Amino acid sequence: MEDFILKELLTSDISKEIKDIGFDDNYSSVALDKFKYKNIKIFNLNIAQANIIKQTALSVGADCATHRDVITGKIAISNAILGGSYSQIKKIAQKLKSQPFKLSILGHKIIDFLEFDFQKKETKLVGILNITPDSFSDGGKYLKPLDAKKHFEKLIIDGADIIDIGAESTRPYSEEVPSNVQIERLTPILKFIQDENFKIPISVDTRSSIVADFALNHGASIINDVSGFDFDNKMPEIIKKYNAEIIIQHSNGIPKTMQNNTKYNNIIEDVYFKLKEKKELAESFGINKIILDVGIGFGKTKKDNFELLDKIQEFHSLNSPLMIGVSRKSLLGIKEDDNDLKDALSLAISYPLINKVDYLRVHNVKLHKIMLANKVNM
Repeated sequence: MEDFILKELLTSDISKEIKDIGFDDNYSSVALDKFKYKNIKIFNLNIAQANIIKQTALSVGADCATHRDVITGKIAISNAILGGSYSQIKKIAQKLKSQPFKLSILGHKIIDFLEFDFQKKETKLVGILNITPDSFSDGGKYLKPLDAKKHFEKLIIDGADIIDIGAESTRPYSEEVPSNVQIERLTPILKFIQDENFKIPISVDTRSSIVADFALNHGASIINDVSGFDFDNKMPEIIKKYNAEIIIQHSNGIPKTMQNNTKYNNIIEDVYFKLKEKKELAESFGINKIILDVGIGFGKTKKDNFELLDKIQEFHSLNSPLMIGVSRKSLLGIKEDDNDLKDALSLAISYPLINKVDYLRVHNVKLHKIMLANKVNM
């Protein structure tokens, strides 16, 4: 037999691996902190703060990367990346609590950050019901009230946890739909839901506070605002009025022009800080039921979209449930009108997101429900 055999371990599996080798259960929680690693980016530090954090990290055997000119004092502000085991970072945080320059505040924040440690999500499905003539994958299919009602019932049978109803297409280059037209389209399906006393949570996909007011007054409990309050600044007031849940999505401009402006300094950080800003705005109105959506396909290139998907777990630092919608979107690279193929590719892209996001917004609920069941039972 070979003398030494090496294999890399994923830190997400470290708890099971420690148990499997027969490690002492009584000491396992302490050991986990030594084997789990965390990289934390800290923004806008002054030179004194950056130097102290760097030296504190080195004192416990960890490290902190800063701008190269922090040591020379040629710059005023630097971001930093603090990296180490959980055990080391906890020691750093404790030491920072006794340091000047407001670093005691940072010490407490780091402890809170670690305690929020990401837990696997129970991913739920948001079924899409478009009652529009021009949505990108099923425009006109459910515009008639009878067709909408039948599809609504099918989404429930197929296993949707929430149904998101949209009366305005926000696909790239689409035109704004007046509030009265949206309400006219929504009225029959919302009346049907109320009359039949369906218990499933209803979300209405709208940028209009007028439409949101109508929807929440007629049985909806969630508003999905793809503009993230940018389109209608009265939206937060309506959400607060009904104590409703809000889905705040990131988008870069309005649907008609958003694909003409897809330039970012750093796609992950630009979207992260914009969602943070929108969440804080919602909270300033007393809104506390908030879901965040990075806005796949809304003012972003294909490369941007996949980078957001690859790094979606970084958005857990915002401490809100996350929703992702990739279903049948153009990032799949399918130009022809083949929804079966689009659903298959949507499924493939969604699979790695299971247990990483709280909600998947999908057209084909049945197919995704089977995928979720198989993933959970593996």
